[in-house]
Amino acid sequence: MFSLTWMAWTWPTAAFFIVIALLITTMILLERKYPGGSPRRGVFGLDTTRGDRLFISLLSAAIIHLAWLGIIGTPLWGALIISLLFAAFVFKFV
Repeated sequence: MFSLTWMAWTWPTAAFFIVIALLITTMILLERKYPGGSPRRGVFGLDTTRGDRLFISLLSAAIIHLAWLGIIGTPLWGALIISLLFAAFVFKFV
């Protein structure tokens, strides 16, 4: 069929893409079962939906991880914990 040798498919790489796909699938199923309705205004004054908050969380996690790598280096467990806490904050208050 086609070759996947152009990318280093390690378990962490595969897990990353699987988690992203599961998050998007979960958001689609949640939106179909419980429609979001009108956007919610958060502490930053933004009108956001669940999808917007997921995007903000994922983008912030990427920035947090890159900053962690640049400042501290590996391992990335600290960046993961900070990213999860920030995502919880975003989904609760933004």
